[in-house]
Amino acid sequence: MATTSEPKFVYAGVTRWGGGGSKTAKPDTLGGVFRMKLGDYRWEHLMNGFPDIIHVHCITVHPNDKSVIFAGTHDGPYRSFDRGEHWERMQFSPRDLQVWSIAYHPRNPRIMFAGTSPVGVYRSADGGENWSPVSSVNAPDRLEMGTFVNRVMRIAIDPNKPEEMYAALEVNGAMRSFDDGATWTDCSTGLVALADRPDLKSKILTPFESEGMLDAHAVCVNPVGQGAPIIATRMGLFASPNQGGHWQDLNVKRFSPLTYSRDIRVSPQDPATLYACLSVSSQGTTGSVCRSTDSGATWKRFDHSVEPKSTVMAVGLHPDNPDVVFYAARQGQVFGTEDGGRSWREHAMPSGCIGVYAIACG
Repeated sequence: MATTSEPKFVYAGVTRWGGGGSKTAKPDTLGGVFRMKLGDYRWEHLMNGFPDIIHVHCITVHPNDKSVIFAGTHDGPYRSFDRGEHWERMQFSPRDLQVWSIAYHPRNPRIMFAGTSPVGVYRSADGGENWSPVSSVNAPDRLEMGTFVNRVMRIAIDPNKPEEMYAALEVNGAMRSFDDGATWTDCSTGLVALADRPDLKSKILTPFESEGMLDAHAVCVNPVGQGAPIIATRMGLFASPNQGGHWQDLNVKRFSPLTYSRDIRVSPQDPATLYACLSVSSQGTTGSVCRSTDSGATWKRFDHSVEPKSTVMAVGLHPDNPDVVFYAARQGQVFGTEDGGRSWREHAMPSGCIGVYAIACG
C-alpha cells in the first residue's frame, strides 16, 4: 500500500532509431531508461544490464509493487526489481524480436502480455520470467509498408471483463481478443470505412488514403457503463460501441486544433477521466495533452504555460496520486504537474535524447 512518504519516480524510455523503417542508431544519441525522483528532479541514466545500444519503446510498472518495472526493447523485454537500478533480459525469443508494448492482467499480475514487431502477441504466466507466442493472431498487414514493419503499440484489457482485450497496431489498425488473449482477430474494417470521409484520408508511406486511419498508436478501454475501446490514431480519437465492430469519431477537433494522437490513458482513480496526447504530426514542432472528464464526450487542453517543441508521445499517470501527471515530447522535453494541472514545470532530458517514446510514473 502506498504511503505519503514513499518516493515517487518518473521513468522515460528512449530510443536511438533513425525513424520510419531505419534500424540504425543515430550518432550522438542516447537510449535506454532514464529515471527522475520527484523532489530531486535530476535525470539518471539507468543502463546496468542493458546492451550498449538499446532502444526502449515502452515502460510498464507493476500494479502492486512499484520496485518492479518492465521495459520493452528492440532486444525483447527486460525487467528490474529495484526501480531500474539493474536490468535483466527475460526468456524471450527470437532474440531480435522488438517489444513495443507490455500489459498486466488486471486481476492477476502474474499474467502478462507483450506486443511485438512484426505484429504478434506473447504471453507470460509467471510474472514475465518466460514468454510464449500466441499462435492464433490473425491480423495480416492491410497495406504494403515497404521497409516499415508494423507493430503492436498498445494492449488494453477491459478491467470489468478481462477476457476482452484490444490492441492498437501501427500501421495496421486494431485487433481484439474475447478469450483471455488466446486468439486475436482484426477489427479494423470500421476504421477503414471512416477513411471514406475526405477529412480522414491520409497517405505518407503508401499510396492508400486509408493509411492514416490504420496508423494506430494507443488504445484504452473506458470501463464506465458497458465499457468501450477508444483508439488513438494519426487522424484523431475513435471509440467503438460494439467491441470494435465499427468505430465512431469522437471529433476531438471540436476542442483542439491538434488531432494527431500518440497516446490515450484512463485515470487510475476516475474511470470517466481520460488523457490524450495530441500533436500536429509524427515529426511536428508542437503538441499538447488534453483531458476529458466525461468519458471522451468533451475535451479541454490540460497542460498550460509550457511549450512542447516536438510531438507529444506519451503521458504517464501516477497510480496513487491523481494530481501527478507527466508527459514527454519526442525530442527530450518532459513536463509535469504535481497539483492536478494548476502549475507545470519542464524537466529537460540530457542532450542526445531525441527519441522519447515512453513515460511512466511509479
